[in-house]
Amino acid sequence: MSAGLVVQTREFDLADDLLAYADPADPRAWLRRGDGIVAVGSETAAVVRISSGADPRTAALSRAWDGIRSSARIDDAVRLPGTGLVAFAALVFDEASAADSVLIVPRTVIGRHGGRTWITRIVDAGDADDAPADHGFVDGVPAPTALGPHWAGTLGPGAQTAQGYQASVREALAAIADARYGKVVLARDLVGTVPAGSDLRRLVRALSTEYPDTWAFAVDGLIGASPETLVTAQDGVVTARVLAGTAARGADAVTDARAAASLADSPKDNDEHAFAVRSVVASLAPHTTALDAEGGPFILELPNLFHLATDVRARLSDGASALDLAAALHPTAAVAGTPTDAAIAAIRELEPFDRGRYAGPVGWIDGHGNGEWAIALRCAQFDVTGTGSGQPIPLTAYAGAGIVAGSDPEAELLETRVKFRPIVDALA
Repeated sequence: MSAGLVVQTREFDLADDLLAYADPADPRAWLRRGDGIVAVGSETAAVVRISSGADPRTAALSRAWDGIRSSARIDDAVRLPGTGLVAFAALVFDEASAADSVLIVPRTVIGRHGGRTWITRIVDAGDADDAPADHGFVDGVPAPTALGPHWAGTLGPGAQTAQGYQASVREALAAIADARYGKVVLARDLVGTVPAGSDLRRLVRALSTEYPDTWAFAVDGLIGASPETLVTAQDGVVTARVLAGTAARGADAVTDARAAASLADSPKDNDEHAFAVRSVVASLAPHTTALDAEGGPFILELPNLFHLATDVRARLSDGASALDLAAALHPTAAVAGTPTDAAIAAIRELEPFDRGRYAGPVGWIDGHGNGEWAIALRCAQFDVTGTGSGQPIPLTAYAGAGIVAGSDPEAELLETRVKFRPIVDALA
């Protein structure tokens, strides 16, 4: 890791698609409705990987980031979300996971927000004398490249089969009846490959186009489109969106309206949602004031399903960074269950695979501690380490459902199928 970084951000006239600048084999991107940030190419200024150990991994990442940003010299003439020193990050769901939590600082970042575009160049302090002057600031930036040919992936059953999933749900329901926990979120997996040399930007583009109201993300081979904001922090304002309670969209206007009404009136789904909201409020309370989660859940419409949603807003009171807040919130009841420790233990027992970064925090953080973080849902993890080997690229996709008293194993299996749809359709 560099002993110090020099960071410069300047406004930049950009008509091209942001994704055209990303690395086709390992894109790093954070997009929503055309706005966001993208790492240009594959060069990095710093990479921090944290494996399992004695300390919580997010705390170790936070310390590493504090060291990077405290020693950086930042010249940001734009001052918008995503400008200045910025890092992409993806964190594991479970501290016991064999996967790494990772934080990546690119050499060059291009972004767009509210119609304004910019470029950030990040160099080592020892190379600062070679940093471009303003009049040549965009010199040497790799040219945008058109997305590669369309491709199709293959997917099949993973470690948790459909029958195995329903059996796990029944085991969870028995434990809930015995009051061992109130809710647990159980996931299943699909495994597959995409052809060697596939331009993975195609997947990011498909997800961001079909699901424009989600956070489309790509970090270290983790690619998805999450509808659930874990937390955002910008200039002391903290927001979060809680999703829990799901229903498939109807085939026509009548059945669609009926599905939305049924979700809104469902005691099971409202109980599940209330668990999740209480979890978020309790986690944010020590770090914030003026915490507001009033008004009850509303129906969030996505192309393939409805969610019960509640927006939470607060004012930061203790100087915590967006990464610190993500650590405080994770894992929420929406992706783990409640009580948290009992739910995590149940997931380890009932899921026959390592979730890795699925359902963990994914997002970005800047040099002031601002950032945007989502929960890594509707996603797949690609093994991008061997993308130049000429071999098909392996992947694992995930989807889960919240199990509470009254859950039906077959209905929960169907819910996972609906949640797989974004990534399955995009891979096809």
